Amino acid sequence: MTAPLHQRIRADIEGRIRSGEWPPGHRVPFETELMAQYGCARMTVGKAMAALVEAGLIVRRKRAGSFVARPRVHAPVLNIPDIQAEILARGEVYAFRLLSRAVRAPDHASAEEVELAAGGALLALEGVHDAGGRPFALERRLVSLKAAPEIEAADFAQIPPGAWLLEHVAWTEAESRISALNADAEDARLLALDEGAACLVVDRRTWREGQHVTRVRQVFPGEAYDLVARFGPGAR
Repeated sequence: MTAPLHQRIRADIEGRIRSGEWPPGHRVPFETELMAQYGCARMTVGKAMAALVEAGLIVRRKRAGSFVARPRVHAPVLNIPDIQAEILARGEVYAFRLLSRAVRAPDHASAEEVELAAGGALLALEGVHDAGGRPFALERRLVSLKAAPEIEAADFAQIPPGAWLLEHVAWTEAESRISALNADAEDARLLALDEGAACLVVDRRTWREGQHVTRVRQVFPGEAYDLVARFGPGAR
């Protein structure tokens, strides 16, 4: 049995988004363009677009059109933050200092690195996010060049790695792990802290349609970052 046309339109658009063909921020064709492409009425296109909005795959902007949304983590209490955007929103000057950058093979003693590389190479990055001239977060990141080959040529003086990935790679699954540690000598030096100072640690992995994209560890001074969740009695 053939699916209704509005479901096929939705499936076509969703496929382009989930495959990465249409990355976050990509403008979806206007409804008139889709009507011409599929030879259908505005109501049919409207049903497809409404379903995509409800699924969180696209956002509508008044007078501008519809755009591919930034996906959210499965857990309703935590998204993937854009550190640059958060710092700028607070009215502080933002900078990213790239400390090291290298393309390398995975460590075959590490099952996680082998899974991430998926037969390709890894881009290894270390850097510090600054807010108002002070260290805000230390970031150590591995990116699968098989999943995101264009990142090898990215200019991180213009855009930090996490923001680049949010703009260019449509991820479909993410896992975050929150922990705490006392800064060792190296982390304390890079974050301008006393050795042993309390830090918040976020370890995150993302995938696109089952393909591992990146693994990152971000270390924040304990007083610099909060994770906030609000729950109601009916929350699951």
